[in-house]
Amino acid sequence: MVSLIWQAAMEAIQRSYTAEEDYDGVEYWTNPEKSGWLTKQGEYIKTWRRRWFVLKQGKLFWFKDSNVNSPDVKPRGVISVGANCLAVKCAQDIIFNQDFPFQIITNSYDYDTLYFLADSVKEKNEWISSIGRSIIQHSPSLIGN
Repeated sequence: MVSLIWQAAMEAIQRSYTAEEDYDGVEYWTNPEKSGWLTKQGEYIKTWRRRWFVLKQGKLFWFKDSNVNSPDVKPRGVISVGANCLAVKCAQDIIFNQDFPFQIITNSYDYDTLYFLADSVKEKNEWISSIGRSIIQHSPSLIGN
């Protein structure tokens, strides 16, 4: 029973990570709006993993390492911040035992709330600002007007 649940979770993760239509032609390997290391909590298995993040054109991509220099490097995950993110904010009141936490609250089927750890207060604030700007700039309600 446990192995069937594990297998279903892994298949769901793999589907969400490999759906190239989520990229929408975004060339994430060049000139990102913001990039850097963050530690991200897993969606299904709640462990913390260090990942390289790239924010570009309303998409937040994450990779296993920082060598993102060609379209051959595929992201481990991607979320459309304009379409799926409702808010980004500090998570100090939720994540007590970690430094510099923040969260992205989504309306996505794949994710509910994503939790991250930055390396410093400055980095945390920069990511919150950058993602917040991207949510506003790429919001479907603003794009349609």
